[in-house]
Amino acid sequence: MSDVQTFLDRLAERTEARRQVHGPEPTWIAARRQAGAARFEAMGFPHRRVEAWKYTDVRAIARGDFALTDSADFSPASAAALTLPISAHRLTFVDGVFSAALSDLGELPAGVAVLPLSRALAENHEAVGGPLGRLTGVEFSPFSALNTAFMEEGAVVRLAPGSVVEKPILLQFLSRANAQPVMSHPRVLVEAGARSQATVIEHHVGESEAANFTNLVAELMLDRGAILTHYKLQEAPLSDLHVASIHVEQNRDSRYTSFNLNLGGGLVRNDLISELNGEGAEANFYGLFYGQGRQHIDNHTLANHNAPRTFSNENYKGILDDRARGVFNGKVVVKRDSQKIEGFQSNANLLLSDRAEIDTKPELEIYADDVKCSHGSTTGQLDEEAVFALRTRGIDEQTARGLLTLAFAGEVMDLVELAAVAERVELAVAGKLPERFNLSGLVEAAISLHDD
Repeated sequence: MSDVQTFLDRLAERTEARRQVHGPEPTWIAARRQAGAARFEAMGFPHRRVEAWKYTDVRAIARGDFALTDSADFSPASAAALTLPISAHRLTFVDGVFSAALSDLGELPAGVAVLPLSRALAENHEAVGGPLGRLTGVEFSPFSALNTAFMEEGAVVRLAPGSVVEKPILLQFLSRANAQPVMSHPRVLVEAGARSQATVIEHHVGESEAANFTNLVAELMLDRGAILTHYKLQEAPLSDLHVASIHVEQNRDSRYTSFNLNLGGGLVRNDLISELNGEGAEANFYGLFYGQGRQHIDNHTLANHNAPRTFSNENYKGILDDRARGVFNGKVVVKRDSQKIEGFQSNANLLLSDRAEIDTKPELEIYADDVKCSHGSTTGQLDEEAVFALRTRGIDEQTARGLLTLAFAGEVMDLVELAAVAERVELAVAGKLPERFNLSGLVEAAISLHDD
């Protein structure tokens, strides 16, 4: 039996079970599932002869025996230990299944809706059917096709024009240590009306022994003047497999800011695409990926400047230890007649081990002549003289290296406005630092030493 057929058999079993319980699905949902399954069957899993996947081997996913679950059981105490200590409107999913018990939406502002996809489909499936799949269709990749075939649950966020959500909207995805690994295919849909503002946190975390597969598709649509800040904090267990496709549509004067922070997962692939379709649209991509052990973290980004006077800025930092491997492929495309755009891209990488590896490829593709664009990439190691200088101040070697590593990440982390998110990253990158030091002052000193 082929790897593809195993997944298709799981889909057939799920479809029949769903029909027995809920009856026939709406025609458009059934048609999209069939289209997703057919496209996945035709494409198969990507292999390393495919340019976009040449550095990433997905056989661990293709050969996995993943079950599907309907259970959202998770100890509240265990969930509390994993979740971010932050005041937020919270939707929680356990192995892709919505958990009302672990969710807390509180009082949402007027004109703002945050609800699980299953409920949105049950209440008004036709309203969901239009935007769902408009940006990320089955043609995008085998994984987007697979997600469409299995699509059941996820999050829907709707912001009415002019609405402002003061507290973050937290979409929490918990991974359990199951007897048999499970897979989930969550869908996230955000529709931000004109001049609306919100912060969405997508948090992936789980029990240390979990070994599951998450295949997420997110579609974010920003109307004129909308402002959306999107944090993706991925600290899944090291045996988890994680694939995500995030597609953003930006209309005139909208601003999208992405913080893509990858700390966990054994095999990780992120695709982030923004379509800048209206003048004045701005996209900011900030990323930090930290790998250790044998982690493999692959980030592909694309900023499509489809209109004149649009702006994109990208800064990704990679930190790799042990035998971890990172991949960065960032691309800026300036369409014909998209004049007076600005597109900047930077990728800097720090290798903490002689066995760590990075493959980086920043790209520019420009079809207009009145533009400002630049890209660059660097790879290096810690400055041993800076380590020595910090040690002369009475700091042990491990702490000195942690501080210098934080200093390297600082250019991205200084822009993170949520303390709970920043603390998770700092703990992963530098460990528990002694409280007796003036850490902010030492980090500044480390930055100065590193720059010198």
